[in-house]
Amino acid sequence: QVQLVESGGGLVQAGGSLRLSCAASGSIDSIYTMRWYRQAPGKQRDLVASIIRGGATVYTDSVKGRFTISRDNAKNTLYLQMNSLKVEDTAVYYCNADIQATMTPLLNYWGQGTQVTVSS
Repeated sequence: QVQLVESGGGLVQAGGSLRLSCAASGSIDSIYTMRWYRQAPGKQRDLVASIIRGGATVYTDSVKGRFTISRDNAKNTLYLQMNSLKVEDTAVYYCNADIQATMTPLLNYWGQGTQVTVSS
């Protein structure tokens, strides 16, 4: 049973920083692309950033230069360093990953989400 568990969310003032983590656990053979999504109240869930196993990254325009996605393949953990936070970054942040678990086809998994609130 593969699980993704996010941590690190919270309340921060505009201009501040937070670091999100997402730990994958279970009988995992390989983790391929990992992603951070976010969903603000009343809005759709949007892709924030993604990182492939080799480390190449992609960011949505609104976070470029402020957020950094990274991963530790040995620890099966994904990170999102968020700097210069803005009120409009307020959302529930979700971890997402393509995972090959033992005796299981390649599947896409979601974490439960962590709330990030940026105050003005």
